[in-house]
Amino acid sequence: MSSPGRVDERSRTASPPQSTEPPSTRGWWVGLGAITLVGFAIRLATVLGRPDRQPGGDAYYFHYAANLLVEGHGFIDPFQYNRHAHVVVQMADWPPLFVVVLAATSVVGLKTFFAHRVWCCVIGAAAVAACGITGREVAGRRAGLLAALVVAVYPNIWMSDELALSETLTPLLVALVLLCAYRFWKQPRLRRMLWLGAATGLAILGRDELALLVPFVVLPLALGARVRWRTRLALGAAGTVAALTVIAPWVGYNMSRFERPTFISSGLGITLASANCDQTWSGPFEGYWSIQCGLRAPIDHHADRSVQAAQAQAYALHYIRTHEGRLLNVELARLGRAFGAFHPLEQVALDSYVETRPHRWALVGLGMYYALVALSVGGTVVLRRRGVPVFPLWAPGFVVLCTVLVSFGNTRYRTPFEVTLALLGAVAIDAVWGRLRPARLSPSSTNPGGP
Repeated sequence: MSSPGRVDERSRTASPPQSTEPPSTRGWWVGLGAITLVGFAIRLATVLGRPDRQPGGDAYYFHYAANLLVEGHGFIDPFQYNRHAHVVVQMADWPPLFVVVLAATSVVGLKTFFAHRVWCCVIGAAAVAACGITGREVAGRRAGLLAALVVAVYPNIWMSDELALSETLTPLLVALVLLCAYRFWKQPRLRRMLWLGAATGLAILGRDELALLVPFVVLPLALGARVRWRTRLALGAAGTVAALTVIAPWVGYNMSRFERPTFISSGLGITLASANCDQTWSGPFEGYWSIQCGLRAPIDHHADRSVQAAQAQAYALHYIRTHEGRLLNVELARLGRAFGAFHPLEQVALDSYVETRPHRWALVGLGMYYALVALSVGGTVVLRRRGVPVFPLWAPGFVVLCTVLVSFGNTRYRTPFEVTLALLGAVAIDAVWGRLRPARLSPSSTNPGGP
């Protein structure tokens, strides 16, 4: 007679069960599916609540660039094309992945901004599921479900979905990188390192600052693997090459169409010009950005975008060099704005006015952010006690820190770090839950990386 919880091999041969998954595992997937549907419903409700929203700012580019791509125009400036009699100007101010993802709906005829926003809800729901799976890989099933639930309801994540901004894609990309990272940590094999490198390359095509995940995650994991040093170096090289292979076609495409070398994007120049001027170095907008500052940059409007980017960058760097005395104050203000420590209520108001985030939900997001920051400290302690490395989880936070120091403080720039907070917060809640209430699932349900 077989012991409880085990399947007798004779009965399996005589009458195969409908599913080979243990009931607890099937239940976990059902729970994750339910939470994913909740996340989708929340996002869809925000779109239906403002169905007539028109694209503006970054969203204008993403929406129309996707439609122009499907029409065969390549990656061009939709502002020039739509407003100046179909003038074609090559453009790479943003990385390409989000445009390509939106084009997936445009290619089947769903080209309206409303359709693109609904598609963003689907992407956001996929991020909920991905974060749940990553949480399970890091700290077990219950922590995975908790992480998915946080991502599903957290306004600072779903607000970008409703706005159809590229941050819609960021949680999914970061979760995939972290999932591959922890799977490699558990089994440092070449195949898993190649998956990690490829996932990182894909993330770079979504947000170019995520290239920092190569030195912050890929290489440390390779060099810290419990294998021979020669193998460690080979793994690090393989992961880096995998990431470069993914981004190589886009880099080659850019090199062929711009006068100056352009890799992932050419948006740094105008970003620097918008963030470095009198208006953003003192007063109520210190540490933020200003469109007027960007417009004042002396650029040749007849030159291609790579030349314009270089001119704007030179203008910004000159301003920085001639105002070095205030640089430290400005950098602290930028970090404070991004991480909720410098005039946070004023920043919420700016987010509401400039980016049209719903003000009340932004306040809820701010409160949840502070709570998750506190919980993430506990989650870090829990994982360290279990012998689980935490630097991959904190790496997105360091990416945000570097990004903000170079550019300006903005709440949505914090999105990669929000994934970290959701995962670590879930670990902390799971640990407290485990102490207060004995787990009803099998012991493996709370082991890190349980099936």
